[in-house]
Amino acid sequence: MNNKGQVMFFTLMIGIAVLVFVMALAFPVKEAVDNTTNYSGNSSSTQTLDCNNDSISIFNKGACIVSDISMFYFIGGLIFMVGGIVAAKVLL
Repeated sequence: MNNKGQVMFFTLMIGIAVLVFVMALAFPVKEAVDNTTNYSGNSSSTQTLDCNNDSISIFNKGACIVSDISMFYFIGGLIFMVGGIVAAKVLL
């Protein structure tokens, strides 16, 4: 194998390792978003957005929407980066 073939396999391995890392981060990020947006009612010291409440302000509703979307953007962005790493070495 020449050097370009070796670099392609190495880049593919790095891309797969980053993809596994992203998939491992998906569940903790989802838990953090769920803990932030949902109000459990057990502790008075816990600061949450209480997104299930209909009488919250429009600013809190906006914060709820942004925190719900943040998981998609975070995980999707990392997966997009993996695709870029692999595609850069395959195409160039």
